[in-house]
Amino acid sequence: MKLRVDLLPHGGYLDTVLVVDILRATTTAVAYLERGAAALLLTSSPEAALALRDVTGPDGEMTRNERYLLGGERGGLPMPGFDFGNSPVEASGQNFTGREVVMNTTNGTGAAHVAAQSGKHVLLASLVNAHAAARRARAMAVEEIAIVCSGTDERVSLEDVYAAGVLAEYLLAMGEFTVDDGARIALTIRRNLGNPLEALSSSGHGVHLERLGLGADVRWAARISESTVVPTLDRSVDVPGALRFTGS
Repeated sequence: MKLRVDLLPHGGYLDTVLVVDILRATTTAVAYLERGAAALLLTSSPEAALALRDVTGPDGEMTRNERYLLGGERGGLPMPGFDFGNSPVEASGQNFTGREVVMNTTNGTGAAHVAAQSGKHVLLASLVNAHAAARRARAMAVEEIAIVCSGTDERVSLEDVYAAGVLAEYLLAMGEFTVDDGARIALTIRRNLGNPLEALSSSGHGVHLERLGLGADVRWAARISESTVVPTLDRSVDVPGALRFTGS
């Protein structure tokens, strides 16, 4: 079995993919599902998200599809017209039972779309569900597990590489893998930093979120393996412009 870590999304995934965007998309995705969301719809653009919720009726009037709630951000801040930002702390205080959350974020949702172009199985992984996500990936994979770091604005992010190292540690404890250089880098970062809160809060994006007054999200995202929910790509339902993830 091969273990691959991409420090940024590159594509070419043929087997099982773990998409990581610790600050904050994949962490928030877990919170939405824990709070009862029936599904997550990750769109390719904010416009695609708005088009799912806001539809034109037969009389030409714009109406809101109450099935959907929109969550997303740009630069760390909520987008106009969206119901929520991209905050796991905010999501954890809501009840999404019977609703589907449409997500679009600066980095994580795009990385998921890259992974889904060729990956057979696509899972959303974070520190909060790290052990469960690693177990699910190992059960699904036949030839290769790829851990894909979303990065920040097309640049490598410390927090995602650290989380990839945590996931790689769990996977290596489950059996034999041939690891690539990306996995070795991630494992080295994990072992050298050790403390997850230190890794996340000292990262460039962690510092940015703290300056925005969102430090509570950083601390929430630094918890390791407190959830068993693993958002998993469901290809059985076609939603135009979106990837549908359900919890398991």
